[in-house]
Amino acid sequence: MSKQDRVVVDLAAVVGCCSPLVAEPLTGEQSAELARVFKAMGDPVRLRLLSLIASHAGGEACVCDLTDVFDLTGPTISHHLKVLREAGLISGERRGTWIYYRVQPDVLRRLSAVLVPGEATQNAAVAQ
Repeated sequence: MSKQDRVVVDLAAVVGCCSPLVAEPLTGEQSAELARVFKAMGDPVRLRLLSLIASHAGGEACVCDLTDVFDLTGPTISHHLKVLREAGLISGERRGTWIYYRVQPDVLRRLSAVLVPGEATQNAAVAQ
């Protein structure tokens, strides 16, 4: 298992077991892991990269589509993509000389579920 896979699995374990914040307090481990992921999204460049990837046609974007959007160097964009990837928010696949990035929707769903108040979670479950 690669380091990237381990991070995603760890996040899934932490976030997947979390009730909404209003249902019960997070453990120290849960809060540290969630804070790391929210911190990755807390940077304006990374949040915009996440949005660009998610909204790109087909749900994936080539790094070549992302670099021209910013007034930043290629290595800086690569750093931001690495932070998002290590946080488990995106995955990358090399195709030839380019890397194509895709948002991990399950991770975003789990993160949003942690923030949903308990009553809204129950209502959503009943509606399904």
